[in-house]
Amino acid sequence: MLTNMNSKDKTIDTTIDTATQLHRSSFRLLRLLRALPSEKGFGLARLGVLTQLYNQGVSTATQLAGYLRIRPQSVTRMLAQLEKDEYITRRLNDEDRRQTLIEITESGKTLLLKEGRGQQTELARIIEATLTPAEQEMLRLAAGLMDQLAEGAETKVAKIKTKK
Repeated sequence: MLTNMNSKDKTIDTTIDTATQLHRSSFRLLRLLRALPSEKGFGLARLGVLTQLYNQGVSTATQLAGYLRIRPQSVTRMLAQLEKDEYITRRLNDEDRRQTLIEITESGKTLLLKEGRGQQTELARIIEATLTPAEQEMLRLAAGLMDQLAEGAETKVAKIKTKK
């Protein structure tokens, strides 16, 4: 059976196939990397909290829950443990005393950087054991392209937020 598919339709189909494969592959790799044991036995969500605080500086529990896409109650429990372990500090917002501001401590930054470095080292070992030097160079190029895609996605998200 012949279909009346023009060149633009074929390009869109190919692009959708590429997007599907990229989405599936990146999530699979991320899931597997996150399954590797961390030095301190930290879970993904707690590292996510520290990462967000490291990148944003100060945040609220509601903002962290939104970033992590989890319930605020779950964040509250994590924050209590992170504060107990002295990886974060909490203080009242001077402008809105109903709001608590959360910051990462130097100890939290040290832990986060150490954990991140461990994941990067493990991924480097996997890359070296799995890919040829030519494939490693292609991967470096692909990583740059993924950064460009992330910038495009950030632009789109910013436009959506400004419409609200």
